Amino acid sequence: MKYVLLICDDETVSQSMAEIAADPTYQAYGVEMDRRGARVVGGARLRPVADATTVRVRDGETLVSDGPFAETKDFVGGIDILECADLDEAIAIAARHPYASRGCVEVRPVWE
Repeated sequence: MKYVLLICDDETVSQSMAEIAADPTYQAYGVEMDRRGARVVGGARLRPVADATTVRVRDGETLVSDGPFAETKDFVGGIDILECADLDEAIAIAARHPYASRGCVEVRPVWE
C-alpha cells in the first residue's frame, strides 16, 4: 500500500541539503527503511514557502496569490511516497523520520 509522508518543519531552522546529507540521523533513517524493506517510490524536498503560489477557484474565477495556503510557522517542506505493508508500518516509519522530532510528519494513504 502507498502512503505519503508530508514532512513539516519550521522553515526558519530547516537544514540545508548538505547538512541533511551529512546528518547521521538521516543515515540511520535510510538504514531503517532498508531493514524494513519499505520503499520510497517518490518524493521531493520543496522550495521555501516564499516561492509558493496558491490557486483557488471561486464562482468560476481563478484566484492566484503568492505564498503559502495557510498562516503557520510549520510548513510542508517535502514529501516521501512510501510503499509499505500497512498504516502501522507507515506510522512506524514516520516516527523514525528525523523531522518527526523537530516538526511533524503527516501520514496519508494514497488513493489507488
